[in-house]
Amino acid sequence: MKTAVPCYYHLDVEVSPERVGQVRRILAAHLRFWDLEDLVEPVCGGAEMLLKAIDEHARDKHTSIEMWWTGQHLITAVGENNHDLRPDQDLRSCLARIAATSDGWGCCASETGSKVIWFSQRARAGVRVPLVPRAPEPTLREGLKTPRAMPVAALASPPSGPEDVLEEAVLEEAR
Repeated sequence: MKTAVPCYYHLDVEVSPERVGQVRRILAAHLRFWDLEDLVEPVCGGAEMLLKAIDEHARDKHTSIEMWWTGQHLITAVGENNHDLRPDQDLRSCLARIAATSDGWGCCASETGSKVIWFSQRARAGVRVPLVPRAPEPTLREGLKTPRAMPVAALASPPSGPEDVLEEAVLEEAR
């Protein structure tokens, strides 16, 4: 059985109109590297909408973006440090579009007062998942092979120590 390799990526960025396009290309490159080509458009589109909204409404433009690939879901989180930005008012239209295009989403506040907006995308059927082969385990047939070179009488006799082997060799030579 093969298992999916979990992946994680973190990016800190100062949001500006020029940087939004750069961040989109960086995230797309990581998704392609993880063999998640089908998730590039929904994930990068959602992150781009959030970054544009943060650029438009926030005073503090420092933003962190994280992506986690679990083997079935890709979770993307965008964290901003602006205490005055209200997702329910300033980001309402952006969050409505993210809710419509993602499998799940949410918003939570951290202890420092910053907000994290996250959304998830499930890998659809046919999406190639990066896999890691497991070491093969021996089958019953491989584990219980009987030696065919030894005669049956030798298999039935009790094991002998090294001194018994020498005595037997001396007796053989004497005959």
